[in-house]
Amino acid sequence: MRKPLQTSLLAALLLAGFHPPALAADGKPPAAAEAPGTSDGFHLPPFPADAHVSQSTAADGRTLKYTATVGSLPVRDEKGKVIAQVMFTAYTMPGKNRPVTFALNGGPGASSVYLNLGAIGPKKVNFGVEGDNPSDPAVLRDNPGTWLGFTDLVFIDPVGTGFSRALVDDKQATKDFYSTDSDIQYLSRIVYDWLVKNGRMESRKYLVGESYGGFRGPRITDYLQTQLGVAMNGVVLLSPYLDPAASDDENVSPLPWMLTLPSIAAAHLEREHKLTAEAMQSIVDYTRTTYATTLMGGRSNTAATEAMIGKVAELTGLDPLFVKRSGGRLETQAYLREVYRAEGKLGSRYDSNVTAWDPFPYAPHQRSGDPILNGIIAPTTTAMVNFVTQTVGWKYDGRYNALSYEVGRLWHDDDDANLGSVKQLRESVANDPGLRVLIAHGWDDLSCPFMASVLIVDQMPAMGDPTRVQVKEYPGGHMFYARPSSQADLLRDVKALYGAP
Repeated sequence: MRKPLQTSLLAALLLAGFHPPALAADGKPPAAAEAPGTSDGFHLPPFPADAHVSQSTAADGRTLKYTATVGSLPVRDEKGKVIAQVMFTAYTMPGKNRPVTFALNGGPGASSVYLNLGAIGPKKVNFGVEGDNPSDPAVLRDNPGTWLGFTDLVFIDPVGTGFSRALVDDKQATKDFYSTDSDIQYLSRIVYDWLVKNGRMESRKYLVGESYGGFRGPRITDYLQTQLGVAMNGVVLLSPYLDPAASDDENVSPLPWMLTLPSIAAAHLEREHKLTAEAMQSIVDYTRTTYATTLMGGRSNTAATEAMIGKVAELTGLDPLFVKRSGGRLETQAYLREVYRAEGKLGSRYDSNVTAWDPFPYAPHQRSGDPILNGIIAPTTTAMVNFVTQTVGWKYDGRYNALSYEVGRLWHDDDDANLGSVKQLRESVANDPGLRVLIAHGWDDLSCPFMASVLIVDQMPAMGDPTRVQVKEYPGGHMFYARPSSQADLLRDVKALYGAP
């Protein structure tokens, strides 16, 4: 049950036993960089100058005319030497005092393409829902859920993702970029540097992070507040990974099982066309009362355990024998095989109602990757590379990493990471009475379950106005915004956060 830190976006392939190949063909470690563009031992051309293109999109009954910019910012060490180059994609509109929003995905190892071309950017490509295929045309279309109507947008690709690259060897890169504190510090500095470069220090500022980007969100907000002197007006955390330790002690604590049962039940309700907020509230109430106390009672009350097993089978639609053999504790990967076993399919950890064929149905454990992760790399990579190199004209020959398993391999899981970001969330809200936070989840998500955020926020002190930190849930999974109705609901709630009409 316990998940490594990378589980936030890389979990499905790692837990299924998938091991990505090393990038170096000769098996030797990358050499130290001698000049920009040599981070992997191969001489690459320097990054081009920032490039711009004028575009428009239709959203919210308006035609939005904007400038798309693809560019880069350097990362320097304490001696001023450039040790990395970070690519960004910005969408800006004319107008005084427009807010600016910085967007980060997770992984660690994911570029920002999923937020950009899936959730909030002005253009969108299809991915992440049942029926989408990797070979479908990666055609960009206007995004009705874009936030551009009320905020400029800056999408940041962390080092090792997108086209962003380290200019040091792997060992130094892990120290400088691929660990908790260094990741937060250099990304915070990128936000600061973009604001200074573009003369936007006086703009209202917002941060949006998805998945492990949600882990980053409170820590970056706190670091910007207290170290770099930049205060966020609002933070939006989409499917955030706030408390890695919540999944610990599955043999004693009921908490790991409490986090996932509501999401499994939500998926069943959706398959039955009965998913509503009211139905989910009753499941949440059951989970945090009778289910939790029955698990805590263990073998001391066999009658209560038998009743609980029957209730869990009813809520999830699973075979009562499977639930009984699981003790009412539904391990995620086992559930994802069991629920579609009769069809020869697998459910996705990121939305269990998105499926794919199981290529190894008789193996004792899942041997293939996750249905959603396996399906989103091609359309997002194709669409983004075409947009950057052809539409905007930022000409670069390097590889684009929508999701880098190499970063996951190099990432250093330090003890601080397992402490999560709840401390920084509380402190950021306490430091600034004007800061507002929206935490948004899809009900079906088993990688970063909504129940964790519900429990986290319910334990926070009110700090004056308890509505300053809210949790909202929508139909769908980790990328619930791939569903038009859920994206529209998210847009409504985000507008309220920004005070936008």
